[in-house]
Amino acid sequence: MKKRLISILILALTAIMLSTNVFAAAYQTYTYSYDGFPLLSPDAYVPERVVTMKYIGLNDDAYTLRDLEVDDEGNVYLVDAMQNRVIVTDRYYKLKFIISSFVNEHGVPDSFNNPSGVCITEKFIYVADTDNNRIVMFDRDGNYVKIVPKPTSNYFEDGSLYKPVAVAVDKYNRMFVVSTSTYQGIIVMDDNANFSGFIGAQKVVISAFQIIWRRLQTREQRESQSEYISSEFNNIAIDSDGFIYVTTSSIEEDTQQNAVNSRSTSGDYAPVKKLNSAGNDVMARNGFWPPSGEVKVSNMSTSDTPTGASRIIDVAVGPEGTWSIVDEKRSRVYTYDQQGNTLFIFGDMGTQLGNISQGGMEAVVYHGDEMMLLDKISNSFTIYKRTEYGDLLLDAINHQNQRMYDLSVEDWTNILQRNSNFDTAYIGIGDALNRDAKYDEAMEYYRSAYNVDNYSASFREVRKEWVAKWIWTIPLFIVVVCVLLTKFFKYAGRVNKETQLKVGKKSFKEELLYGFHLIFHPFDGFWDIKHELRGSVRAGIVYIAVTILAFFYQSVGTGYIFNPSGEFMGLFGQIISVLVPLILWVIGNWCLTTLMDGEGSLKDIFIASSYSLLPLPMLIIPSVMLSNILAVNEGQLVSLLVGIAFVWTGMLLFFGMMVTHDYSLGKNFITTIGTIVAMAFIIFVAVLFSSLVARMVSFVSSIFVELSYRV
Repeated sequence: MKKRLISILILALTAIMLSTNVFAAAYQTYTYSYDGFPLLSPDAYVPERVVTMKYIGLNDDAYTLRDLEVDDEGNVYLVDAMQNRVIVTDRYYKLKFIISSFVNEHGVPDSFNNPSGVCITEKFIYVADTDNNRIVMFDRDGNYVKIVPKPTSNYFEDGSLYKPVAVAVDKYNRMFVVSTSTYQGIIVMDDNANFSGFIGAQKVVISAFQIIWRRLQTREQRESQSEYISSEFNNIAIDSDGFIYVTTSSIEEDTQQNAVNSRSTSGDYAPVKKLNSAGNDVMARNGFWPPSGEVKVSNMSTSDTPTGASRIIDVAVGPEGTWSIVDEKRSRVYTYDQQGNTLFIFGDMGTQLGNISQGGMEAVVYHGDEMMLLDKISNSFTIYKRTEYGDLLLDAINHQNQRMYDLSVEDWTNILQRNSNFDTAYIGIGDALNRDAKYDEAMEYYRSAYNVDNYSASFREVRKEWVAKWIWTIPLFIVVVCVLLTKFFKYAGRVNKETQLKVGKKSFKEELLYGFHLIFHPFDGFWDIKHELRGSVRAGIVYIAVTILAFFYQSVGTGYIFNPSGEFMGLFGQIISVLVPLILWVIGNWCLTTLMDGEGSLKDIFIASSYSLLPLPMLIIPSVMLSNILAVNEGQLVSLLVGIAFVWTGMLLFFGMMVTHDYSLGKNFITTIGTIVAMAFIIFVAVLFSSLVARMVSFVSSIFVELSYRV
């Protein structure tokens, strides 16, 4: 009996653990790291209950729910497009009344035709009556007020150009209407249909190939093709300050995902924008990743895993300037702060509590400490309750917005105790410390969150203090460096001038110093290397070694601002990255120029190529030093030095081969292109050969194993 009881307890415990794991796998909250890895996070909202049509008090099953809104009293408004009505519940989610038919101002019975959206203000209910091409206004008790017809503009003479699906109204009673058949942007008008204009038109995506192809077409061919038009919006929300949030799902997926992968801060191809009254996108996109939904998406299609960029279909404004968007593909909610930092992501597809049916996510709305998500597949909406962790997030953001930085530091610290992976908390603490002039401490927190811009701002303040303290040493250091460089180049010039008259073999020092003459005088420099034997293989090897060390120093010594992720390549990798291209260049050039009457031998090509590398260490080493004392907006100098180094080296290689082989400019250009092609061909042959060798080894080893078993 005792053994049986223990077995039952073990089975029960196993079942509980499995069910817990299933729920955890189905409903998880997470954020994204700087490197794009999902990081689990405590739940900011947890599912509390699902409200079905039956619970509301409606028994029929024929619904097409398009929109969900909630007013300041907690009344919920559901737009049912199938039965052409607006269902209104009380704060307890019981049926209050239904708006389906009404008598218009002409005394004629009227009704909706495929309504799609609803907006609630302090006094009125606005219903987007899509297929009737109008907005219908009611008071908060559901009594008819008036019809707002299509805007008074010549553009809307064709009724098909006005199909309102969503509407938002600001405190000045201006109406912002989203129309599915209007691509010029958001329609702005008043409640008397007086048209004010369009705002926020999307940028048109035209590839380079399309531009070139249209240039080659005749006028008739261009006119016969469809025009390139902006993407239309699909939903809208407005905050207390009058800023308008709009979403679109018609951007090409590849274009949208490319903007995410490149960490674009532009709104050109973003699925959500924040517009001011002039229609300009003012959304801050200062997070690691642009606020566009899912970051790392799969392109491999499976039965239960959506692919491609997020399909954003709604946006809701939350407390303390936070806002959320919903991804219809993945049934997930993505929430951000005013700076575009990801606060939390949750949701998944399924039938368990907290999940939404696949393809069923339709709308999101906030009310107090609750969030509601509409599921159009199951004809229900799920209510999520904010957790203690979610309250802490809002307290931290509120104290930060109110400039109560001491309290915000305490809040962010409490958050980190619960979620040490939350980079926004590190940034919040860093901001508070930065405002208290604790720049060194702020830099540490910014560094933990990979926040380069704010780290750079604090670094400038630290640098300013250091400069003020050591101001007298800086000019002295610059003068000493300039004097030393001048003396060195004068010494190298004197040695090179004396060596020019020297007959016989040159010393190793003379061969090394000759490189500093060659980089400034490439034509006579490469001529003397070949005909006067001013260079050597051993000096070339030294230059190659110095170049490798320079790249290794660049890898490990670049300042944090210019390498925040700390990526580096080991010494062996640097050796391969320098030697392989150099050897391929030398062999490819020698093979090609042998067939094209080139006068340079393999040794001549190697010496000329290795001497051409000298500008790389000369400029890369100081660029790495500068990267440790420059701020992020001063990085052009670092990029300029590195760019000059590579261009300089490329020019030396080009002219070095021209002088070495005694080619004309045109012939040398052709052989240079041919050398690059030859390098690619050598790589192809090497890969093919290694693959064949691997197959042969595998075949021989298989035969050996087979024989060993049979003998």
